Amino acid sequence: MVQIVPDTEHRGIVSALPPRLRDLALLARFDRPIGWWLLFWPGAWGVLLAGGQARWGLILWLLLGSIAMRAAGCVYNDIIDADIDRKVTRTASRPVASGRVGKRAAWIWLLVLCLIGLVVLLQLRWQAQLVALGSLLPVAAYPFMKRITWWPQAWLGLVFSWAALVGWVGVRGDELATLALLYAGSIAWVIGYDTIYALQDREDDALVGVRSSALRMGAHVRGGVTMFYGVALACWAMAFWLLRPDWLALLALLPMALHLGWQVFTLDAADGSNALDRFRANRFAGLLMALACWVVGNS
Repeated sequence: MVQIVPDTEHRGIVSALPPRLRDLALLARFDRPIGWWLLFWPGAWGVLLAGGQARWGLILWLLLGSIAMRAAGCVYNDIIDADIDRKVTRTASRPVASGRVGKRAAWIWLLVLCLIGLVVLLQLRWQAQLVALGSLLPVAAYPFMKRITWWPQAWLGLVFSWAALVGWVGVRGDELATLALLYAGSIAWVIGYDTIYALQDREDDALVGVRSSALRMGAHVRGGVTMFYGVALACWAMAFWLLRPDWLALLALLPMALHLGWQVFTLDAADGSNALDRFRANRFAGLLMALACWVVGNS
């Protein structure tokens, strides 16, 4: 019997699939859409802040690309991390770690997902294509970061924020300082929310020797997440100011600031379900930031 892990959202849909398809869906994390939402939102921010409010086709292509490439990243990560995953309670039932999907089949599934990503890549203008291809090396290196640094979340920030670069360059090639601040803020945001996510695995990670920012911060997790969220908001405020030097533009960030503040204020580092709920709340946070980018980029 396949174990549906606690953070699965589409339990009924996944459970109804034939066993082989169910395992492939679980391997690609189709049961947990929060991942591709978090990968997608920075791309939407880049398009909207760059003034691409009418580029809904581009935004939809970025959404499809986020779904496919997040799935591909998860398959690749599970292939590389199979030995570690077997030792962690939350991940031991993953298809590759449990042996339900062989590594050869997983590599084939990865190739299929990458081909979907290639279709999306071909829809972009050539400058954005080059930027998108630049993400391949950081993505390939990510699974190894937890073995060599206490801050794999920082590397994840580089990877999960890359779509902001693609989205912006998909619309325009100037105002790169604004883009740099948008990207830097997204990295800080990712470190914050992925530290919250890592709270679920602190005990198991410590036992198997996996490093994470949640372990590194120890009892100071709340303060650490607050700091990274604060850095994110500061970077985004500067990006908005460079694009539109008007104090009213900064008010567009207020809903996002209040939401991130709620996450930190209500976070219980000792409660895994609480941490998971705060992590998932960043799907809504991404929407709030997209609205802010739409307001400032449309002015």
